[in-house]
Amino acid sequence: MKFRSLLVLLAAVSFAAPLHLSDGADTQQALDHISANSMRANLSFLASDAMEGRATPSRGLAVAAEFIAAEFRKAGLTGPVDGGYFQAADFYQLTRKNDGLSGTVNSEGEELKLDSSSAAVMRGQAAADLDHVAIFKQSGDTVSDEIAGKAVVIEGRGALSRLRALQEKKTAIILTPGRGGRGGGQTPRTQLVAADQLGTPGVPTVALRGESASKFFADLPDGLTKATITIHVPAAEKKPVKLRNVIGLLPGSDPLLKDTYVIVTAHYDHLGMLPPGEGDRIYNGANDDGSGVVSVIELAGALASLHPRPKRSIVFMTVFGEEEGLYGSQYYGRHPVFALSKTVADVNIEQVGRTDDNEGPQVAAATFTGFTYSDLPGLFADAGKETGVKVYDRNPGKDPYFARSDNQALADDGIPSHTVAVALEFPDYHKPGDEWEKIDYANMALIDRMLGLGIISLANDPETPKWNKSNPNTKKYIQAWQTLRPAQ
Repeated sequence: MKFRSLLVLLAAVSFAAPLHLSDGADTQQALDHISANSMRANLSFLASDAMEGRATPSRGLAVAAEFIAAEFRKAGLTGPVDGGYFQAADFYQLTRKNDGLSGTVNSEGEELKLDSSSAAVMRGQAAADLDHVAIFKQSGDTVSDEIAGKAVVIEGRGALSRLRALQEKKTAIILTPGRGGRGGGQTPRTQLVAADQLGTPGVPTVALRGESASKFFADLPDGLTKATITIHVPAAEKKPVKLRNVIGLLPGSDPLLKDTYVIVTAHYDHLGMLPPGEGDRIYNGANDDGSGVVSVIELAGALASLHPRPKRSIVFMTVFGEEEGLYGSQYYGRHPVFALSKTVADVNIEQVGRTDDNEGPQVAAATFTGFTYSDLPGLFADAGKETGVKVYDRNPGKDPYFARSDNQALADDGIPSHTVAVALEFPDYHKPGDEWEKIDYANMALIDRMLGLGIISLANDPETPKWNKSNPNTKKYIQAWQTLRPAQ
């Protein structure tokens, strides 16, 4: 896509210095609406202790949804769901009692006992009774047909992102050592299942905690092992719950392009609270992903001030349940408010507030996951050149992060979708210390101006983003795109 020439003259290397565009005064005025102080105010509320960690579901999550809807209303966005801003989703919360799980793992005379203190069922609706089932240790991302009917062990960060591929191979059970979960063994495990998927039992996924389990499975060789598992997994009790995606629409101005859509997303849930005890118990989730939510709100207000509006319609959406398994974005993919065949891209915003990345400071810099998967990141790299932000590929040749956020759900439907982030890993990631005071608001405003300019260009361009056919990782996304739009 060609990027409209918008020269930015920086008066000084300072976040406080105003941006001056050589043409496009309306665009500059819109970008000037993006305010560090506004985002600080919004995030100090959304990531406050009063929100109790915004677990899915929870009172705090419901309050956050109302707040986001109010901000969309203030920006002048249209409510696209029967005149309102909420896409209601019927779910069931499944709960298993602590004392129901039991089993053993055996390997050449060595035995590991499993019970409620050392294991917890993370996913899977139905009961399971396995007797001396062979164990296959999965390594890498390539899933073998050999795992069918076996117990599969997966390890490492991002392991749960591979669950779908593993489940499609009809494994008997999935074991994840080192992922005992929050709250310890005495807290009942819960799982969410959409009402329209309640009849699909799913493969039970059991998280194992403790050094004994970690060592036991670390010592197993990759591939088919001589180890076996005997285990009883109890059926879950279920309770209906209502969840909501929050959606606002900025209608396009072009007679033809207004019926096509650019989606801008972020997830507004986080991890909730630890059980009663000493110390900080609340996962405030300021950077993950309160920063993305307040950025969506700020971008909505800025772009709504444009006259004329962008040619394509822009959908601003915050989704529930990302931390539990991309539930809100996947639900939207199954129940789209706007036709997926008319949706040209999704720009997902996550962790754009912290600059203290574990690999070193990330100031005036951002990355897109799946950088070479489509030409969409390149568009924002051009926007970065205009606004003083370095947009670059943090993981050339590999991408462990593409499947770990809500962009994955719409990518699975064939839509070019990427997540933009500043700090991919930071000291308080998934810890109670991720609080609003640690956000670099001036830098976040700079990043959002880059995003705003890129979104405007995307919404005004008659050309649409394309998957990169030369990248082997995009094959399934291209196939989904062709299914979605068979004539193109």
